[in-house]
Amino acid sequence: MKKNKRRQNGTGRIRILYAVFLVLYSLFVLLDTFVIPRNIVRSSRGGGPAVTGKYEPVVTEDSYDDGNIMIQIRTKRVADTTVYIADVKLADPTILKAGLAGDAFGRNLAEVTSSIAERNGAVFAINGDYYGFREKGYVLRNGYLYRSASNTRYPYGEDLVIWEDGAFEIVNEADVTAEELADRGAQQIFSFGPALVIDGEVGVIEGEEVERAQITNPRTAIGILEPLHYLMVVSDGRTTESRGLSLFRLAELMRDEGCETAYNLDGGGSSTIWFNGKVLNKPTTYGDVIAERTMSDIVYIGY
Repeated sequence: MKKNKRRQNGTGRIRILYAVFLVLYSLFVLLDTFVIPRNIVRSSRGGGPAVTGKYEPVVTEDSYDDGNIMIQIRTKRVADTTVYIADVKLADPTILKAGLAGDAFGRNLAEVTSSIAERNGAVFAINGDYYGFREKGYVLRNGYLYRSASNTRYPYGEDLVIWEDGAFEIVNEADVTAEELADRGAQQIFSFGPALVIDGEVGVIEGEEVERAQITNPRTAIGILEPLHYLMVVSDGRTTESRGLSLFRLAELMRDEGCETAYNLDGGGSSTIWFNGKVLNKPTTYGDVIAERTMSDIVYIGY
């Protein structure tokens, strides 16, 4: 009888301890879910330190700051053209992302910049390199390689690689395969081109132009000033208010703004800058009608 009683007492204590454990664990889960604030960004491979910041962002018409993302947007007149300049500082390289029309890769998939940005929960976005209007050029987005054939250079074969740490590098498709770049940690490869600034110097010559483009156009460019500090630029063009920029003038602008590396993305009717739910520029897709053009991809800032 005494042995049975001791056994029952021991079992009772175990049950009580287990019940206390369950109560404490449930309390922690509730606190973790509803009380403990956090704003954490992790690297794409799950390694490295987490980055914490403000729980609520501070947002104005032309700025955003939540501790991890800091964006300041300004406009200036350059060569009779309105130019939108976004100064972007990030706490973690994984916040710089690419978005695809329909969330898929394909020549016939197209969607406006604002729609892709909103679906991905972006804070800020510009149009990408519109890979879908051509069959040439490497395409790698968010670490996934979609197009890699070595005989598909377009038209320069001069690509922008964004690495895992957020650094920029200009590469030539004749010198390296897309698979090699992916294996080395490339997160994005854009192949529209050309490079505008290389090592702080203008990388194009006066009069140089992309395929099928006018001398002055709406433009989109992306550049890096220092680690995790970027410049994203869109210019208006083809309107009575804004003439548009030449490729050379765009390159000069990116250099003068302090970019060490800068790259030309798709321009013309594709050029779009979107911030906090609004298109800021005047896309000229349909001649005199100001409206967004559908396209294959965007570059955006978001979690």
